[in-house]
Amino acid sequence: MIVRIMGEGQVKVADGHFAELNRLDDELLAEMESGDEEGFRRTLGALLDAVRRLGSPLPDDALEPSELILPAPDASLGEVREMLSDDGLIPG
Repeated sequence: MIVRIMGEGQVKVADGHFAELNRLDDELLAEMESGDEEGFRRTLGALLDAVRRLGSPLPDDALEPSELILPAPDASLGEVREMLSDDGLIPG
């Protein structure tokens, strides 16, 4: 799976890591729904860190279609809310 972190670039993440990323996405969605700004910041950072840790960065000149687009680390709760589907940032 190719994941784009806005403002950073693309990372290739093996499908086997989807469950861990989805768990963090579920936490993020719950924190957003409850308005927990501190929890939102913490979990967004953990989600982006997990993508960076579990994935391999693609070269800057690579133009692969991204299967998943995640917000920048400094995105506001409102900006991320606009990106959400009913499943959160990560479908499924």
